[in-house]
Amino acid sequence: MSAPSPIAVAGFDHIVLRVRDKDRMLGFYVGVLGLSVDRDRPEIGLTHVRCGPQMIDLVTLDGPLGRTGGAAPGPEGRNLDHFCLQVRPFDEAAIRAHLAAHGCEVVEEGQRYGADGTGFSLYVRDPEGNTVELKGPGA
Repeated sequence: MSAPSPIAVAGFDHIVLRVRDKDRMLGFYVGVLGLSVDRDRPEIGLTHVRCGPQMIDLVTLDGPLGRTGGAAPGPEGRNLDHFCLQVRPFDEAAIRAHLAAHGCEVVEEGQRYGADGTGFSLYVRDPEGNTVELKGPGA
């Protein structure tokens, strides 16, 4: 058996998404999902969006940080497969109605295993094609 790791991971802290259209992305994360802007740093092209105790950082492609990252996100150059947001409470009917009212299509759904066990998830895509899993509590 190996020695314990000196790195004690406590949970999800933040995720960074490189974005073409900051306003559309904020419209989705703030307007549709109900998150809030925690801090905006336009001088470096970075906006921190509060997601419970975690953050989603939006880095603009034309800003100082974004210019160092290569090509824009797209079908052949995604930044990630998907990320998962815990949703509490998880009222499936209300969530579906809200998404539909904002023109957000559910692209996949089902029971999925995550940090707190297996629970029901709905998958949507943000305006730039990133897949976002909205996960209910584990059974």
